Amino acid sequence: MRSRDDMPGQSAFATVAGIETVSATEHEVVCTMEVAEHLANRNGMLHGGALMTLADNAAGTAAFVMIPAPRTNTTVESKTNFLRGVKVGDTVRAVCVPLHVGRRTMVFQITATRGDGKVAAVTTQTHMVLDWDG
Repeated sequence: MRSRDDMPGQSAFATVAGIETVSATEHEVVCTMEVAEHLANRNGMLHGGALMTLADNAAGTAAFVMIPAPRTNTTVESKTNFLRGVKVGDTVRAVCVPLHVGRRTMVFQITATRGDGKVAAVTTQTHMVLDWDG
């Protein structure tokens, strides 16, 4: 398992989206995102792409926790079921758990809940582990 000190920092994109990593272990990663106006769709609800960004960030963080530096990972497949809308001003909480951790691939399930605890979306994502020389 990679230590917190060996983790790469958040991407600028995740920072713009307002994603915060609450906790990160090999068993679970929890991230939150406040639903700001710039993340809304035409209907004034959280844009699906922003919700997928939160899920991708949580799964990428989980993969980084499980692989040693300087190895890295990339998303190779992502599927999201959108179940409920999320209003501007709410906070989305994403909980990512591993379903499979192999030498070359990892599969994660990310459950995103609204502030009222109701599930907004469920994402299943596959990551490929890469050797990285910078």
